[in-house]
Amino acid sequence: MTRFASVFLTLISLAILGGGAFLMFYEQTPADGRGFGDRAVAVGVATVSTHPFADRIEAIGTTQANESVVINARVADTVESVNFNDGDIVEEGDILVTLNRSEQEALLAVSQSTLNEARQQLDRTRDLVERGNASRAVLDERVRIVETAKAQVDAAQSRIADRIVRAPFDGILGLRQVSPGTYLTSGTPITTLDDVTPIKLDFAVPERFLASLKAGQTVVARAAAFPDEDFAGKVITVNSRVDPVTRAVTVRAEIPNEDKRLRPGMMMTIDVISRERETLAVPEGAVVPFGQDQFVYVINNENIAERREIKIGLRRPGVVEVLSGVKAGEKVVVSGTMRLRPGMPVKINETASPASRPQA
Repeated sequence: MTRFASVFLTLISLAILGGGAFLMFYEQTPADGRGFGDRAVAVGVATVSTHPFADRIEAIGTTQANESVVINARVADTVESVNFNDGDIVEEGDILVTLNRSEQEALLAVSQSTLNEARQQLDRTRDLVERGNASRAVLDERVRIVETAKAQVDAAQSRIADRIVRAPFDGILGLRQVSPGTYLTSGTPITTLDDVTPIKLDFAVPERFLASLKAGQTVVARAAAFPDEDFAGKVITVNSRVDPVTRAVTVRAEIPNEDKRLRPGMMMTIDVISRERETLAVPEGAVVPFGQDQFVYVINNENIAERREIKIGLRRPGVVEVLSGVKAGEKVVVSGTMRLRPGMPVKINETASPASRPQA
């Protein structure tokens, strides 16, 4: 063995012995504080308390209109007037477009005149029947003539109504596709109409989360157009089928959207809130990692620090869910942990102690 190798092995041995001695000191320090004398360490503490937590399922989805339709012409004719602008907000029944209806109005006038004449003939026939000067068969024929004339009037009115295009529900109109004087054929698109209050949000969730999904769960969605704002909604349905290719299930949520800022087709990132609960929590600064384990320093009634292993759950900004290891009401150290060892006496520094309840 060379001289260099010998020196190297000697240094390694000393390092191991020194580390072992440190660990023995660290682990075997008396829990009652003896051996530290009056060297109380100033620390800040917080009280273990309950805090709301919830599991979150993350997804990406696309907004859909609550109701959506392409407005088109039911009959072929020339556009007489267009009564809307691009992007107008309309109510159900508002007139959007009228087509030329002069021929249909003339036919209606003829049909109405025929109906009026038929009704007069019916009245005269009733008088004759009452006086015995006409038979019941003649009266029945007059009734049939009136009913036929009334049907012709209704048909003429229907043809006129087909030439008046109305909004079928409240919503926002899209871009106008026609102008006055345009000849439209049946089915020609005029514009689109979307009801966006509320707006629907469809997104796919892996099938492994299926048991955690149900109607009524809260969703929190965010859009690139409004990066600093969260939009809250509710799950309204979970699809009855799982896609056999993607192994995902489609979920539909609703967001109120009273201000109509969200529009159909927007991409949104989504958190589905599930398994909401109130559990014990400590401030994030109280948790001391040691290898693969997590610890906190608990202060007993004699102001002695006790190192205690905990099991942690979810982490939220500034707060950590604790599954086991501490009890509600116990005090844990949140500042000064680096200077502590198990069994050390402490002095609680009130100015450094945060509020008792962990902050989210």
